[in-house]
Amino acid sequence: MINLLGSPGSGKTTLLESIIKNINNREKLAVIEGDLYTDKDAKRIEKLGVKTVQLNTNGACHLEAGAIVEAVNNLDINKEKLIIVDNIGNLVCTAEFDLGEDTRIAVMSITEGNDKPLKYPLMFQTTDVIVLNKIDILPYTNFDLDQFYKDAKCLNPKVKIFEVSATRGDGINKICNLIGG
Repeated sequence: MINLLGSPGSGKTTLLESIIKNINNREKLAVIEGDLYTDKDAKRIEKLGVKTVQLNTNGACHLEAGAIVEAVNNLDINKEKLIIVDNIGNLVCTAEFDLGEDTRIAVMSITEGNDKPLKYPLMFQTTDVIVLNKIDILPYTNFDLDQFYKDAKCLNPKVKIFEVSATRGDGINKICNLIGG
């Protein structure tokens, strides 16, 4: 199971859509979609033909393992080889909760600024992978890529960092290969 974390607007759901469109054996994929109140993201994923379970927290800033167990029970886990949790958009609360995932992927966009690893260290210390999204707009920002890498690696020397543009598809094949598809 993969736990996909990041800020609102970082591009988590767009990244997930791009992964689904490019991954092999997407029929073996299932998504648990976490949101505060709506099912808008779940509907986006369902349109791609992927089995999706919606979890609404009714205002809570994070998902908990018990809710994930309940959602997994609603999936036919004999058929799904990979479950991706599209977690609630939040860099603080979500970092504190282990959902039983095998891999944690933190999605961050160029537009958020290169200072996020130092401002939200727990998120970057506990993640296995950082997906730096919206890389295609880097030339139009003051994002310091070298400083971002330095800060992220200082907090988590083993973290893997991938530069992608989820909307254009740049770098998505590397993410698909990483997660086994």
